[in-house]
Amino acid sequence: MTSNQTMLKMVFDRWYGALKNWDALLTAISDEQLQKEIAPGKNRGIYLLGHLIAVHDDMLILLDMGDKLYPELHRTFLASPDKAIASIPSAKELRAYWTKQCEVLKQKMESLKPEEWFEKHTAVSAEDFSKEPHRNKLNIIITRTTHLAYHTGQLVLLK
Repeated sequence: MTSNQTMLKMVFDRWYGALKNWDALLTAISDEQLQKEIAPGKNRGIYLLGHLIAVHDDMLILLDMGDKLYPELHRTFLASPDKAIASIPSAKELRAYWTKQCEVLKQKMESLKPEEWFEKHTAVSAEDFSKEPHRNKLNIIITRTTHLAYHTGQLVLLK
């Protein structure tokens, strides 16, 4: 196994581990529990779910893997704070979106060749990438893994 293959395995083991942790917790929490705030005056669990879907939807663009699956979620879950928009998708709908999005991301991620993970992502210019080659597609997975783990830690407070 080359160094790059080892690095990819480490990153993706953690990515899929973080997804597994979130999924296990999401399965253990009812739709009613998702309506609760993580702490008084803070985001609700349903908002965190929608937020993660919207963030992971952006990954399709950043990784140059196609269009977003749910562009309509951007305004509600990224551009606005929780409760700023009265009408949001139901917990059942968001759970289904999450499942589909994870399947699509996995399929697209597995189609990349190892060397493609070290290419620039779409939010960095070619000029900047030549100076900062760490701003690559794999780095997106690392940052999103941390983001997912952070929100998993919040969601556990609803149990």
